[in-house]
Order: sequence, then structure tokens, then C-alpha cells
Amino acid sequence: MPTIFVINLERSPERLANSQRQLAAHGLSFECIDAIDGATLTPAQREINYSPSLNKQKYHYPLSAGQIGCYLSHRKAWQTIVDRQLDYAIVLEDDFILKNDLTHTIKNIEQAPIGWQMIKLSAYQNRSRSIAFQVPLQHKQHLVIHKKLMTGCCATAISFGGAKQLLAATEKFGRPVDCDLQHIWETKVAGYSLMPYPFAQNCEQVSDIKARSAASVKKSFFARKNQQLTSAINNHFATAAFIKKTKRTFHTPKSKKGAAAPFYS
Repeated sequence: MPTIFVINLERSPERLANSQRQLAAHGLSFECIDAIDGATLTPAQREINYSPSLNKQKYHYPLSAGQIGCYLSHRKAWQTIVDRQLDYAIVLEDDFILKNDLTHTIKNIEQAPIGWQMIKLSAYQNRSRSIAFQVPLQHKQHLVIHKKLMTGCCATAISFGGAKQLLAATEKFGRPVDCDLQHIWETKVAGYSLMPYPFAQNCEQVSDIKARSAASVKKSFFARKNQQLTSAINNHFATAAFIKKTKRTFHTPKSKKGAAAPFYS
């Protein structure tokens, strides 16, 4: 069975108990990653990894303490994968809903016909997005490449190679973690989605590890639109390259399967 991490704030034991109940009902154990509470960090501690200058350059409002803590908590999970040299782990936030048994999902993750670094196992607020390419798997599941990687980090499979690369790419960050993961041309970690998703996000229970400040300072309209246009262009070419690489790997009989392969070869 895979290692499953649940990111949870110490002050939210009821969320951890709910996570335990859901996973135990399917015979699954997990390890808790103690979330980093951004509100308890000093400005100097927050800025060890969070860069206000990168934030001004790349995002349209300053990140809240909760968003910074959320990012640092995911980095903590990635670091644990690397430190323990795990082939991969499933990283969950504590607002997940386990929709069905994970037996087929785990088998498809571990026996995927192509290498992977990151696989989304849920969508942000259960939204949908246009699909650009998909690879059929067993039991009516598919590895999907969306036209733009789905936002949200409620449930994600991260490989050793993916975790190592993400840590290197996000040593300094200025966006929310799920937004940075969409910028695959920067992180060099491309992501699939496994659909139908085995997890959903509990939209009635907003994760308290990533609370956004209501007092967000907005960028000017033109600066934000320019930022979005640049991102859209970069995403178009990066996604096309990812699809091309996936097709090439999928049709190479002796290519490495299941384990993570680098995005750019």
C-alpha cells in the first residue's frame, strides 16, 4: 500500500478524525503531516521561502499568512517524500472526501504505462476543465492532461522525482501552491489528472491551512491581464510539449513505466 499523508493543523483535531474515519473505512492507514500555521510565523520566518518581490512580479495580491503556511506545509510533505526516498506518496489536505475504494486507483498509479511526476486525484471545488489528451487505464479510469492543470491540492500523488524537483523549483515562491503547480514551464513538473477522480473536495469545509485574507490588495487591471496573457501563452506551449512527450513515451514499448520520468528530456 502507498504512503498516505494528511496535512492537518494541530488546532483542528476534528478534521484529522474525519480523515481517519474515511480512510479506515477502506482499510487505509495514513501519517499526519503537522501543517505549518502561517499565523504563528514571524515575518522573517515567512520570508525564508516566501518572496514579496516575486509575489509583486508574478501574482495579483500578497499572500495571506494562511496561504504561506499552506505552501510550506506542502513543501514539508514533499521534503518527507525525498528524505524517506519514497517511490511516491498520496498527499491529502484535511478537507477531502474519499468517493470510493482506492484499490483500482492505487493499481493504476503504480502500474501506469507512462512515467509520471504528479497526478491530481481531485479538482478544486470539484470543478471541470477541458481535456487536451488522455491515456486509457484499467477499470475505466484515464490519465488526463487538461488544457491547463487543474487547480487545488486537496489530493495529489507525488513521486520522489516530482517532489525533489518541486522543492528545488519552489525554494522561493510568490504565488499560492496550487497556482505555482500550474506553471509547469517554471517548475519542470508536469501533472496528469486521474479521472474519474477518486477524491472530492468538501466545499462546505474550507481547509483552514490555506485561508485567504479578505483584505487582498489587487493589482491594476492591465498588469493582471498582462500577467494572465503571458501565462496563457506559456501554458499553451508547455502543455503541447507535455502531450508530445506523453505520446512518444506511451508508444515506446521499452520506455520506463510507472516511475517518474523528467518532464524535459
